Amino acid sequence: MSAHSRWQVFRGNSKDPADLLFTAKTSSIFQLRTRLNVYLAHNTTEEVCDFKVEGSWLERSCVIYAGDSSTIVAQMHQRYSAESILLGKDKFMVTVYPNIDYAFIVSLIVILDDINSEDGS
Repeated sequence: MSAHSRWQVFRGNSKDPADLLFTAKTSSIFQLRTRLNVYLAHNTTEEVCDFKVEGSWLERSCVIYAGDSSTIVAQMHQRYSAESILLGKDKFMVTVYPNIDYAFIVSLIVILDDINSEDGS
């Protein structure tokens, strides 16, 4: 049993372990900045993460790294415009580096949003 928050992402609507794509979990219980460790399905030992997400939902930004390295594979930040300031409609810029699955990156951003919703901030 772990005190860390954990998300499992499956192919389609399946919950079959054979369709597991990846698992993401917070790196510690208390965090000022969100940190997620992401483990692809074949990484069952979860000793070293396959991807790492570091972000600040207050700043509306995050960076996604390959493994436990400093190699950036994607990043997101809020785009400020007159519309976003006056109407409160947030717009984001997501940069995804070559050979990285866009849907994978979006799913990580959705998990970050879920964490923010749980915190009630």
